[in-house]
Amino acid sequence: MLDYDREAVHYDATRGGVPRADAAAAAVLRLLPRSARTLLDIGCGTGLVTQRLVRPGLRVFGADSSHGMARKAVERTGGDVVLGDVRRLPMRAAAVDAVSAVWLLHLVREAAAVVAEAARVLRPGGMFITTVDKDAGHDVESDIDAVLAPYRSFGEAFDRSDLMERHAAECGLRPAGRARFAGHGQGRTPRGAADALLAGRYRSWFGDDAATARELAAALARLPGQEVTRAEPSYVLQAFRKES
Repeated sequence: MLDYDREAVHYDATRGGVPRADAAAAAVLRLLPRSARTLLDIGCGTGLVTQRLVRPGLRVFGADSSHGMARKAVERTGGDVVLGDVRRLPMRAAAVDAVSAVWLLHLVREAAAVVAEAARVLRPGGMFITTVDKDAGHDVESDIDAVLAPYRSFGEAFDRSDLMERHAAECGLRPAGRARFAGHGQGRTPRGAADALLAGRYRSWFGDDAATARELAAALARLPGQEVTRAEPSYVLQAFRKES
């Protein structure tokens, strides 16, 4: 698991930055009912997406468990960010009209508890919007993916869409729409993927096996178009409405 306090300083630059955040926020807003007046963005990180969840009449809050991330989010958004565990939110029941979770649940083994908390703080008729199948979105069937596929193992996908539907149903949340958006700025080049491997970025796929990393980096170095960016990942948002 990453140390998000330390990662906060350069996190955005290594994750697609503003273009990706713009696309994510726009997709969330497409699913958000026009009647919503309050939105809680959980696992808000540095606030890059949170800052862009803006429209007239909507007040946006953020929550994150990392001091470093929350501090960055406060600097970026000007406030309305709380430090808190997304499995036990520091908020009363039925407090907000909507909850968003962008690139969060794939990191949380207790995803069911997070969904339950989102349902608890939602008002009746409120909307929970979350990314699902995040890791699968990175497989664009490129030649880079073909090299990495025999070694790649994301482990258990905590944000699998069928699991999210099951967790949501247990909390009185019903499917209410889907949206897709591109991970702008995240398309990989063979050289960039090799550099990331050697720097330990994909360590979770094959542990700390430095020999495997070197082997894969060498295979990537043999691909054509070393500086040519392959297709960007494609992410999915799933919306759920709380029963009245």
